[in-house]
Amino acid sequence: MGRTVEILTGKAELCRSIMGALPDWFSEPEVIEASAQAVEELPVFGYIEADVVTALIALKPHLPDAVEIALIATRPKYHGRGAGRHLVDAAERFAHESGARLLTVKTLAPRGRDEPQFEATRRFYDRFYDRTGFIRAEVFPKLWHEDHPCLFMVKPLMETQPGRTAL
Repeated sequence: MGRTVEILTGKAELCRSIMGALPDWFSEPEVIEASAQAVEELPVFGYIEADVVTALIALKPHLPDAVEIALIATRPKYHGRGAGRHLVDAAERFAHESGARLLTVKTLAPRGRDEPQFEATRRFYDRFYDRTGFIRAEVFPKLWHEDHPCLFMVKPLMETQPGRTAL
């Protein structure tokens, strides 16, 4: 069993390492580099097993009411072992502590191709819907690129702060 920790240094290198090991998801070097640069300024959590950071999640606060999962990725040999679930739990805790009411994520929407890796990603979030409430909110056909439609998913967070209306 692993543990979740906040990553304070070496975020860009960790991002490059994990994304670079996932060419089926992240095949464009400029996307990996842009992500690596972006995570330097974001809260990042890692999941550690046997002294290896097996997965990471980067969060982008859109305060006061939302925190976005800007990036989540797991090294291939650790897929399906629970790291993603633990990292989403960490994202929810971070969002609650920030006073946010929504946790959001964007992923590639179905585009009529045989892309099992992206189907697996969407199933990952769909499982969260069954367990924790992520819902498919909207598809933005050209947010990223006309060939990369964006599926926007939202998870309303349970209210924990006094004086605010619960969702």
